[in-house]
Amino acid sequence: MSVLRNHFSLILALFTVLFTVQIFFIVDRVIDAYENKLSNNYSIVVLSNSKISKSNFRTISKLIKTSKELSPKSVIDDLKNDLRHIDFKLLQATLPYFYKISLTHFPSPSELSTLKSKLLHNHAITKVESFSQSHDRIYKLLILFKKVTDILAVAVLGVTSLLIIKELKIWQFQHMERMSIMALFGAPIWLRSAVLFRLAIFDAFISSVLIIIAFSMIKAQNIITNELKDIGIDVEVFNLVEDGSTLAILALFLSVLLASMIVLAHKEEA
Repeated sequence: MSVLRNHFSLILALFTVLFTVQIFFIVDRVIDAYENKLSNNYSIVVLSNSKISKSNFRTISKLIKTSKELSPKSVIDDLKNDLRHIDFKLLQATLPYFYKISLTHFPSPSELSTLKSKLLHNHAITKVESFSQSHDRIYKLLILFKKVTDILAVAVLGVTSLLIIKELKIWQFQHMERMSIMALFGAPIWLRSAVLFRLAIFDAFISSVLIIIAFSMIKAQNIITNELKDIGIDVEVFNLVEDGSTLAILALFLSVLLASMIVLAHKEEA
């Protein structure tokens, strides 16, 4: 019964680590997708006294992806209904040129400030509207969310690693007599600790299978996907080949690494 309990505890600890890592993958993908969405929707409006070509805009900064001239025709057409006595041809001739600039990625506040300075350095550009107040607020929220996610992932990894070490030490003590007898006959330390590594590899395999089944079911039920689509974000919650293999390798690496640490620590004590 105690053997099964030890197996269950180790598998549960590894499962928790893998579950946390996969959640971290999902959150990271969601943040990247949201940043791309913001980048596609975010733009800067530039006012200029003269025409500026697309190539000239790109030479100002590598951050500029595309530029599009905005026609004031729609605004003038609206004014025609109310202000018929105005010479609209003269008005249209005196209006500045408006440009909408799209960026290669969602910029940080410092990148945005640098871009604005470079644009204003051009003698033809008179005004740049970057909507920096709302931009900075959204960017800071994204960074905060990333940091909180990183801290939680590290905390869970640390706690579960301590639990895994504890369970492996219990198995080491249970097989201490057998390992001592093998040591008397000159068996190398890796052979004496083979049972510990077999335990670690077996439980890593079981936890990997369980986590793959769990997230395959979550993906099949569209539990997370539907919630993300409601806010306009479409990401892959779980990829069987990429995520499954990554989690399996991580489980094997972590369990073998912690087992090796215990074996080396025991060797030094001896």
